[in-house]
Amino acid sequence: MSESDSFINEVNEEVRRDRFNTALRRYGWIGALLVVLIVGGAAWNEWRKARIEASAQALGDQLIAALEQDDAVARRDALDAVPLEGPAAPAVALLASAERLAAEDPAGAAQLLEALAGRTDLSAVYSDLAALKLVMLGDDGVDPTTRAQLLDRLAQPGAPYALLAREMQVLDLVAAGDDDRAVEEALALMSEAGLTQGMRQRLAQLVVALGGSLEAG
Repeated sequence: MSESDSFINEVNEEVRRDRFNTALRRYGWIGALLVVLIVGGAAWNEWRKARIEASAQALGDQLIAALEQDDAVARRDALDAVPLEGPAAPAVALLASAERLAAEDPAGAAQLLEALAGRTDLSAVYSDLAALKLVMLGDDGVDPTTRAQLLDRLAQPGAPYALLAREMQVLDLVAAGDDDRAVEEALALMSEAGLTQGMRQRLAQLVVALGGSLEAG
């Protein structure tokens, strides 16, 4: 390569560099803005998901508290007190309706709950609660095989009402006469985090009544 060719190449390279720097100064803010928008959008999306999750968790806690009322009237009143707002309002309204129907028309309540439990377009907070209420209707709700299947579904780790479902499975073991396994499952459940005081007391009383030892838990 001649010296003139080398010089021309150097000049061209310098011109390209100058053009690049000029373009960077002129349009660099666009890239910075894109970065800000991408990072900001991701942060907003995470905040939105966290807010939705927190809201669902709070509602789930309120629904669980309503279910744990021993008196049927208290349960109904507690469900009626759940705020009917947002996209979940129809589901909460149906749950409250089923609770009101349970005493006078258990078959009608079961029909409402079965339809709601099968909904795949709802959060598990609502569909699983409907399934749990269906199981709680006893013989008026589902047959023993379906009951066992629903409880298996509800007791999966991470499910909204897994602890309540597992307590019901313990009671089913007692009803089936399998006291030893019932004690074993009750003690295992008592070691779980998130157990309410009322549930812990019920399980402890059950273990003692069945001749088990709380020391093992």
